[in-house]
Amino acid sequence: MRHVIALDVGGTGMKAALVGAVDAAPSGGTPPVLHRARRATGREHGPDSVVESILAFAADLRAHGERHFGEPAAAVGVAVPGIVDADRGIAAYSANLGWRDVPLRDLLSRRLDGIPVALGHDVRTGGLAEGRIGAGQGADRFLFVPLGTGIAGAIGIDGRVEAGAHGFAGEIGHIVVRPGGAPCPCGQRGCLERFASAAAVSEAWAEASGDPEADAADCAKAVESGDPRALVVWQEAVDALADGLVTALTLLDPRTLIIGGGLAEAGETLFTPLRAAVERRVTFQKLPSIVPAALGDTAGCLGAGLLAWDLLGTPSPSNPASEVTP
Repeated sequence: MRHVIALDVGGTGMKAALVGAVDAAPSGGTPPVLHRARRATGREHGPDSVVESILAFAADLRAHGERHFGEPAAAVGVAVPGIVDADRGIAAYSANLGWRDVPLRDLLSRRLDGIPVALGHDVRTGGLAEGRIGAGQGADRFLFVPLGTGIAGAIGIDGRVEAGAHGFAGEIGHIVVRPGGAPCPCGQRGCLERFASAAAVSEAWAEASGDPEADAADCAKAVESGDPRALVVWQEAVDALADGLVTALTLLDPRTLIIGGGLAEAGETLFTPLRAAVERRVTFQKLPSIVPAALGDTAGCLGAGLLAWDLLGTPSPSNPASEVTP
């Protein structure tokens, strides 16, 4: 059964899958995810250990495919955090993993006997999956914005994700929404992610509630119960997010705006006031559909599979959501 390796490398763990081809689906149906696995990155042992963990995991996945599906993987897709030079296949920098200028594509290809490898940025790779097989399916233009520890973005155009001239396209979290506001690690003040990320909401609610252990999920629950302190914290985050999103949609004119990440798990507690706040701010702009992400924490891994199939010039799975794990 023809398949590819899909690998999503995070700060502490890795998610992987073996993804079948379109022609591997029974009776021409949905291409299956044939196998899933997870493994720690081992970052506590240093960046060289992380790289070796990735190479060993990929080799184990290749062996699994050979044993269970009769042939080795045809290609590999890998999503990694930080700064990525996808054209050269280099993981240029990651603060969380401690690496610089790792030629990951070449290292993987050599470990796996020369099979082709596609390397991608984790958020853009997740956005690719959301656009093709997730919440943005069918949209010719979309913007994927995950709200986590920070805020990033992926700009989708006709089934691909735009990286930009230097690989920095989509960094919506560093739009300044509150000039002169809180300092950001990027060097600016008042960046969107300092006010509307899950981390920012957690920090604000911990201070407002007097509970240093409180987080954004606790804030959302307090909003639902009508706590006036939580309502203030939440609305300030929603307003900042709406300001940043309206700037983005003014520039990009997306048909669909996909919101993911930890903060989106609040559901309509977030989406109802956010849609209203964006609508209040638009003037001449066309209001996009504002929808929750559909793929959750599997988006990066599924997107890596799409990268691998694209590398082979094979039509990628239209919806690799079903599983037949042996």
